[in-house]
Amino acid sequence: QVQLVESGGGLAQAGGSLRLSCAASGRTFSSYAMGWFRQAPGKEREFVARISWSGGVTIYADSVKGRFTISRDNAKNTVYLQINSLKPEDTAVYCCVAGPLGGGRWSYWGQGTQVTVSS
Repeated sequence: QVQLVESGGGLAQAGGSLRLSCAASGRTFSSYAMGWFRQAPGKEREFVARISWSGGVTIYADSVKGRFTISRDNAKNTVYLQINSLKPEDTAVYCCVAGPLGGGRWSYWGQGTQVTVSS
């Protein structure tokens, strides 16, 4: 069992930066690929980024490439999402995920952290 707790969201201005963190419990954290999804008001949930268990492979949605960076620290059981050059359209609830099942499905989901970007 893995529990995920996100933090680092909040209100930010367009053009600014935020770093989201996802702290995971469980001794098997380092064996899981991890990722981030987001859901904006009135929109479907959207894949943002994922990172392999070693951190050596990262994948991003086209909409965030060049602005978002996913990373992980297995010693701290934490995965991060650095968001730069914030845009109002980045406003969403950002959820951390672990353990990909394929087809966009993941074994574990966090509760999410709200990111609001003002123009």
